[in-house]
Amino acid sequence: MCDEHEVQPFSRAETDAVHERWQRLDLPGIIDVHTHFMPGRVLDKVWAYFDSAGPMLGREWPITYRADEDERVETLRGFGVLAYSSMLYPHKPAMARWLNSWAADFAAGHPDCLHTSTFYPEPDAGEYVRAAIDAGTRVFKSHIQVGDYSPIDPLLDDVWGTIDDAQVPVVIHCGSGPAPGSFTGPGPVEALLARFPTLPLIVAHMGTPEYAEFLALAERYENVRLDTTMSFTDFSEQDAPYPRDLLPRVADLGDKILFGSDFPNIPYGYTHALDAITRLDLGDDWVRRVLHGNAAQLFQIG
Repeated sequence: MCDEHEVQPFSRAETDAVHERWQRLDLPGIIDVHTHFMPGRVLDKVWAYFDSAGPMLGREWPITYRADEDERVETLRGFGVLAYSSMLYPHKPAMARWLNSWAADFAAGHPDCLHTSTFYPEPDAGEYVRAAIDAGTRVFKSHIQVGDYSPIDPLLDDVWGTIDDAQVPVVIHCGSGPAPGSFTGPGPVEALLARFPTLPLIVAHMGTPEYAEFLALAERYENVRLDTTMSFTDFSEQDAPYPRDLLPRVADLGDKILFGSDFPNIPYGYTHALDAITRLDLGDDWVRRVLHGNAAQLFQIG
């Protein structure tokens, strides 16, 4: 495999390389369930965090696709990404409603974006989550680590009940990578699922680094899925390698695994994220489902 870490973003060569990956599989394109679009000043703060993450992580985390919003959208479209998300998340009260308003406008102007919303444990959370669903939200984002809240906070009871009733998927960053939080790990999510066993969760990053525990939850609960975001890449394998003895179970769970990239906040080229999936050697049919089929079915994308 070529060294994708040296690929210059937005180049024709990279676009052609991405196309080669999905065309070889006879796919119409890729569905990426984990990409980030958010208000400019919020994204600037996210990038500043990654720019300063070296001391915390012990190594640098360069943003490969640092560009303005229009260029990032056109990059994904050029790659052949048929649908993507605008994962955004609050870190304090009285922020989620504003983010949801921004995301609704973004989705209205970008029909290929899955209308994304978020929430935070606060008294009006149930109200604005219902409003977001009524407005057409197709996926929610919950970031347990950044938000520093427990998924079983009583202020979220109405949120989870409403989402469960509507069966709108939630991409939830609940694993303890890249750094643990006060409420990360499988325990709080298992407690949540004990209360809402049909809750449609998509565990981000395959649950890094608690891979086995989150894999078991996906096996146990019908509506729990996993996304591949950053998993299996050289960058993640360095500090949190995916246990190879779990791969047969990953193969068996092929209908419940969705491709995510973390674009634009990845420290390598997009092709490397695709190659990391392919080199697991779980078969072309498995890769087809992960890159397109599973998300197409979940989000009813024709």
